[in-house]
Amino acid sequence: MRIIISASEKEKAKGEQSPYFCALVAAGAKPEELQLVTADDSASVRAEEFDGIMFTGGEDVDPFFYQEEKKYDSVHVNRKRDEFEFACVDRALHAQVPVLGICRGIQMVNVKFGGTLYQDLKGDTALEIEHRQPGSRSELTHRVTVTDGDSCLGRIVQGSLRVNSLHHQGIRHVAHGLKVTAHSEDGLVEAVEAADEDSYLVAVQWHPEELAGRPEHLALLKNFVAACRAAAQRKK
Repeated sequence: MRIIISASEKEKAKGEQSPYFCALVAAGAKPEELQLVTADDSASVRAEEFDGIMFTGGEDVDPFFYQEEKKYDSVHVNRKRDEFEFACVDRALHAQVPVLGICRGIQMVNVKFGGTLYQDLKGDTALEIEHRQPGSRSELTHRVTVTDGDSCLGRIVQGSLRVNSLHHQGIRHVAHGLKVTAHSEDGLVEAVEAADEDSYLVAVQWHPEELAGRPEHLALLKNFVAACRAAAQRKK
């Protein structure tokens, strides 16, 4: 089994100390089965050659890709990463490679499928929750409610769970081809999945890799690793 972790340059530099890397190891992956990559690796990375891909947090998706101009100074983009990850999504879905998106990952997937984002939650909404928590990244700050019990997330999480919140953007219009599987208490989309049940595409707005010491969050990561192992077995 081989899983790629698409990340920022800063995150890749952490190597095996990256929280995403450590969380997947805690979920049952072996270190030698994981590879951190960035857009600069595009010439050597083919998503269809791997058994899973995780899209991590980091820079904002360029508003150009959802037909908007940049509205706020808080928006920091990396178009090269956007284009690399869009191509990885295409290849992964075509080859039925499991996909897990985290934070930026859910936003990137939504834009790839044709959806839009709030460029800045404080500027574009009147949401009650502070979605960019000031404290520890592993602090639980609000509750997320599963709204589709038949979804992959719904089979892992019963009802609701408390999460961390480390983002200033969020999904505005959900793309065709995705289904919403969880909301925050103030109505923001917190999780989506592929509407096509033959595809394993799960994406969440919170950061489960920072919460891997909690069974309810580790369970999501374990589910992803298990799906990747099953994908690897199918190739044999």
